[in-house]
Amino acid sequence: MTCAAVLAGCAGGDTPQLMNIRSTSAGPDEFGILPPKPLEMPTDLAQLPEPTLGGTNRTDPTPEADAIIALGGRPGAGAGLDAGLVNHVSRYGVAAGIRQTLAAEDLQWRRDNNGRVLERLFNVNVYYRAYADQQLDQHAELWRWRQRGARTPSAPPPKEKE
Repeated sequence: MTCAAVLAGCAGGDTPQLMNIRSTSAGPDEFGILPPKPLEMPTDLAQLPEPTLGGTNRTDPTPEADAIIALGGRPGAGAGLDAGLVNHVSRYGVAAGIRQTLAAEDLQWRRDNNGRVLERLFNVNVYYRAYADQQLDQHAELWRWRQRGARTPSAPPPKEKE
């Protein structure tokens, strides 16, 4: 019995799965999708265009331009990307192959923190424990910004002793 449990715990693919959550549905949660702009009923439903994967829609006709504006850029200023935005985010340098490097480092991290044998056997969620050292302490960070005089309008109001 012990051998079977050990072998079952060691079984699995080469890629560790730390977030073991079972979903009851096969598709997306339609209630979890929030439209960025108000929905409106068209006057003629027959005139609606066919949905296109990755295309625009009636509630968000310009998602890339909206993102560029939200990040402080000017839409249409560059060829596909806003040159000012690219210059700003790359002002400290750009590492070549950063996506591949991060993917390899994260895969190694997940392998090193894959959970114990019984946790893997019973599909226990070990994601939060594996990444606990990298987690931001949101309350300490909020306090630090408030001490420096930064406005935090979307955070809860400060407690009496803060």
